[in-house]
Amino acid sequence: MIERYSLSPIREIWELEAQYERWLRVELAVIKAYEEYGLAPKGTAEQIREKTKISVEGIAEIEKVVDHDVIAFIKYVTVDIDDAARYFHLGLTSSDVVDTALSLAIKESGQLIIELMNKLSISLREKAVAHKETVCMGRTHGIHAEPTSFGLKLLSFLVEIERDIDRLKSAVKRASVGKLSGAVGNYANISPEIERRALEFLGIEPTEISTQVVPRDIHAEFVSALAISASSIERMAVEFRHLQRTEVLEVQEPFKRGQRGSSAMPHKKNPIISERLTGMARLMRGYVSAALEDITLWHERDISHSSVERVMLPDSTMLLYYMIDRAIYLVDNLIIYPERMLENFEDSNNLVFSQRVMISLIERGMTREDSYRLVQEISMDCWNRGEDFKKAIESNPQITRLIDFPELEELFRPEYYLRNVNKIFDRILNGG
Repeated sequence: MIERYSLSPIREIWELEAQYERWLRVELAVIKAYEEYGLAPKGTAEQIREKTKISVEGIAEIEKVVDHDVIAFIKYVTVDIDDAARYFHLGLTSSDVVDTALSLAIKESGQLIIELMNKLSISLREKAVAHKETVCMGRTHGIHAEPTSFGLKLLSFLVEIERDIDRLKSAVKRASVGKLSGAVGNYANISPEIERRALEFLGIEPTEISTQVVPRDIHAEFVSALAISASSIERMAVEFRHLQRTEVLEVQEPFKRGQRGSSAMPHKKNPIISERLTGMARLMRGYVSAALEDITLWHERDISHSSVERVMLPDSTMLLYYMIDRAIYLVDNLIIYPERMLENFEDSNNLVFSQRVMISLIERGMTREDSYRLVQEISMDCWNRGEDFKKAIESNPQITRLIDFPELEELFRPEYYLRNVNKIFDRILNGG
């Protein structure tokens, strides 16, 4: 991942030294299990741990010769541990170490992502509650539909983010598995008991069944959960991008003192955070395709997945972490213009109240077909002429014969559309 989008502490998880430290943890966990089962002298793992200091540069020098990173790692670690070297990597294949350590990285990065997603959930909850009664225009197909609550918009984002959190928890749990079952997964040179005990030391479960590798559908599920979360953030960002358009301007991204929006046009305040989030979501969805391709390996294993994962897993976890961080900043600092939201009702000349008028006519005895046809004719005429729908309704004798003026006035109150918003909030936030 490029430095621009790499944030601590998730960045450090994927650094090469951290990877080698995880490899060492796996190797030592196996030796500790051997010790418990009497297959290695007591204290062997501790002896190795005390004598070993990871050097990325030292391992790299050996890899130049052997052209195999795990072998280079083993040679570097065992060079000074004398007789204890006999128990290092005993009964294991490279993927035992690499895949189990990779699961540790996925678990750790996944937990960081979930923690940050919980913070985004809190931010959305607070903002949604604050704007529960803020009337705004609801839009479908980008066109004015009916009035709604801005808080309700935010609440829908909140519920989606909470689904993402559940999905991530499930995917991380399923990915928190290791395998220490040997070259083709049949435990020929290491026992299932050693595997289970070693993985207990590491805080993960054994894979139900493996080949030489942990099955890659597990990783594909994890990457898919990341990408779905990114798409949820993008949905929110796209909404804010539209609402910041000059002719809409119902919300605005925060714009810091000294910030500049354009090198050419000093007046510009562009929705750069939201647009960046959209671009990143595209990348995230691309990684899903790569993760799905990685599922199909030859026989017990090939390494066509390896190069993909060296890029895909660090980048996808760091990208989503960055996206969540920026989404929190965006939500917390979003500038909202309730007055402008009401002003935008005028752009549709009150046409957004057409359904209320139609239903009122039906309630007073007109057939649905006649009511729809009459209101549509008036609506289309107002649209084409640029005239006010409310005035046209008030001057139509077919309507005023059934609905008096005080009742007509009530049909054009935007607050009416919020009458059940409290119930929705209570259902979502309090289980009511």
